[in-house]
Amino acid sequence: MNFENIEFEHKDAVAILTLKRPANLNSFTRAMHGEVREAMDRVWKDSSIRCLLLTGAGRGFCAGQDLNDRSVAPDEEAPDLGASIEENYNPLVRSIMDLEKPVICAVNGVAAGAGANIALACDIVLAARSAVFIQGFGKIGLIPDSGGTWTLPRLAGRARAMGMTMLNNKVSAEQAAQWGMIWQVVEDQELMDRAMDMATHLSTRPTLGLGLTKKAINASAANDLESQLDLEYRLQRAAGRSRDYREGVNAFLEKRSARFKGE
Repeated sequence: MNFENIEFEHKDAVAILTLKRPANLNSFTRAMHGEVREAMDRVWKDSSIRCLLLTGAGRGFCAGQDLNDRSVAPDEEAPDLGASIEENYNPLVRSIMDLEKPVICAVNGVAAGAGANIALACDIVLAARSAVFIQGFGKIGLIPDSGGTWTLPRLAGRARAMGMTMLNNKVSAEQAAQWGMIWQVVEDQELMDRAMDMATHLSTRPTLGLGLTKKAINASAANDLESQLDLEYRLQRAAGRSRDYREGVNAFLEKRSARFKGE
């Protein structure tokens, strides 16, 4: 796959998707959306990929939408941002959250606007100590998108979500970890090694079960207890019929390391 705006690598069972417009803080254009969509399609379809690592090139993860890619001149017709969201950002967030494989995000610098919310849609977020999270939508008269109004209140709570989106203050990596927005803060120089180690580890685990776990946790936000118990029953039935479950039990009984295949 030859791309201009991203880099896509496949190392063993890990796919690494790097947003690669460093001079523009990896902000999204229509062209970059198309390339990300193509890479995500491969991650979905390729059974040899068992974990996805998402990161950005250069000094930032992603600054959200490249405003130069949209015309808002006073003498021109106003852009339909709803159409842009439905065509590009919503499918990306759905693709990340619905993917039944672990998705790790390594935030290597600023994560702003849609960039912040795409990071927070991932399953496990590691952030460099120098990283910051900024909503920024309020500065230009917009609302948080890319799932931000859904994700932020659930991760950080309503009060913090309101403060972040209305005041547009920077949230440090340390603060994000304290608020439960991300999993862990690591030193800048260690970020990619730690993220890759985690991705490699997860890619060798029972990824079918991990994918079903992800599905259950994501569904819990909209379910009452009875609905969630019913979902657990159905997903556990599927997990119990997997080869990974049989291998895990046999490996435990035989006192050996399990050899999971994600099936």
